[in-house]
Amino acid sequence: MGPILVTGGSGQVGGALARLAGPDVEIVAPGRDTLDLGDPKALATMVGARPWAAIVNCAAYTAVDKAEGDVVAAWTVNALAPAALAAASAAVAIPILHVSTDYVFDGAKPDFYVEDDPVAPLGVYGASKLGGELAVRSANPRHVILRTAWVVSATGNNFVKTMLRLGADRPQLRVVADQKGCPTSADDIARALLAILPRIGDGPYGTYHFVNGGEATWHGLAEAVFARAATYGRPAPSVEPIATSEYPTPAARPANSRLATAKIHRDFGISPRDWHEAINEIVDTLVKEAA
Repeated sequence: MGPILVTGGSGQVGGALARLAGPDVEIVAPGRDTLDLGDPKALATMVGARPWAAIVNCAAYTAVDKAEGDVVAAWTVNALAPAALAAASAAVAIPILHVSTDYVFDGAKPDFYVEDDPVAPLGVYGASKLGGELAVRSANPRHVILRTAWVVSATGNNFVKTMLRLGADRPQLRVVADQKGCPTSADDIARALLAILPRIGDGPYGTYHFVNGGEATWHGLAEAVFARAATYGRPAPSVEPIATSEYPTPAARPANSRLATAKIHRDFGISPRDWHEAINEIVDTLVKEAA
């Protein structure tokens, strides 16, 4: 397989992709100082610079609440940049993998979302990510859009790291218990992308969901984090379940972010592991690093 161009290499998923790629996979992940996501010409130049085997777009404006007042920046990174990448890659016959989100859904469905369920984003972040999906689909038919949710890892800013930080100082935390989702390891998303890459030249193409197995609430995830950390003697604060209405935020969150993964298993043979196993691995890493 030829070289892979990865955007968003400093993020959780892009960083994991670069770290987990084997010696036979050349990952090129230019930083923000090298590649301006707001410059379509620069993106096209980068895509045309080498005979890439594929483009993997992991870049995203992920500050969900900030996006409500930063509309142009969110749409630039989440929609216009994917549009430019998809158009440029199509022009030189290169396939593109694009990472998207559960936030394209409104969370009203009582069951797990499948890939062809109707989309209805609740805020700027979800709408801009949906714009990116539409741009990729329309500009490059040789695409895989990978939706994921509740991304956590031992790097970057995420819920697991926040809980461990807050739990070290507070005897009690209040955590939302009426939003459901699938906690997902950034490392596992990267492994899924690496499993898709060798086949992307010939398809299948389309939209897929990848999340770790099972489901949780934010409250349940927090309890699992502290239970694992407690095995290392770390503090285990009590976690009080609260309603979303008790923790108002600028952006509305989907009450149901659970994504079904049968399609990616059928087409690529990818079987996500249970989220508990993934979370334990992340907590283990963070606790050992802090020791």
